[in-house]
Amino acid sequence: MSAKPSKSALKQELVSLLQRDLEVLQRAHRASQEGATHEEAKPENDKDTRALEQSYLARGQARRVDDLSSALSAVQAMSLRPFRDDQPIAIGALVQVEEDDQERLFFIAPEGGGTALADGAVQVVTPRSPLGRALLGKRVGDVCSLSVASRTRELAVVGIE
Repeated sequence: MSAKPSKSALKQELVSLLQRDLEVLQRAHRASQEGATHEEAKPENDKDTRALEQSYLARGQARRVDDLSSALSAVQAMSLRPFRDDQPIAIGALVQVEEDDQERLFFIAPEGGGTALADGAVQVVTPRSPLGRALLGKRVGDVCSLSVASRTRELAVVGIE
């Protein structure tokens, strides 16, 4: 495997991606709020539900903004400490596994699961995902198994930082 990116660089990249997503979502939320209160959204008759639909959309987007804001805060607050091979995998770990004779890198973070970092070389995994649950607590030399879509995956932990 090529040189591993630093955990601080991975964290900063994840923070930047979450910030960008939050900005896009906030703009969409503002637009839906404006749509709900715009003059043209006023009902023309008792069957016209445009304003109501816009308000539902705005409310849903407000929840998504709150969720993403919380996710961003959790990643920003995530501490990065060095791990030794004999220490259990936890949030903040960069884990190298071998699966089917291929090595992969997973960054264990509280949020942002599924995000590809470092030009696709590292995948973010959260403790809530099946893979995250399987990796948490394992150490270098351990093998973990998980079933996904009727298929069992076997991953050998070969490194942790």
